[in-house]
Amino acid sequence: MSRHGSNYPPEVRERAVRMVGEVQADYPSQWAAITAVASKLGIGSAETLRKWVRRAEVDAGERPGITSEERTEIKQLKRENAELRRANEILKAASTFFAAELDRPHRFS
Repeated sequence: MSRHGSNYPPEVRERAVRMVGEVQADYPSQWAAITAVASKLGIGSAETLRKWVRRAEVDAGERPGITSEERTEIKQLKRENAELRRANEILKAASTFFAAELDRPHRFS
């Protein structure tokens, strides 16, 4: 489970974001709608819901930014890159070790 929004199930997040979109016209600002929906659904902080709304807007292409899918792909690529760097370091160390072994004179009996 992701670190963000882990206290709330995805269904609650989706419902809250959808509700903000539905009732936004009834309030003077989006923040007022967010605050009201957060209060009605028992979401601890209106800021939490605001972030969910912003993320949904980015994912829908309504706001510039990196989508959740792109963010997930970037994380995965960073992990893979780190793993490859570690493997490369291991291979360099092994190469150095074996090169030193080849340079040592061996006594044959």
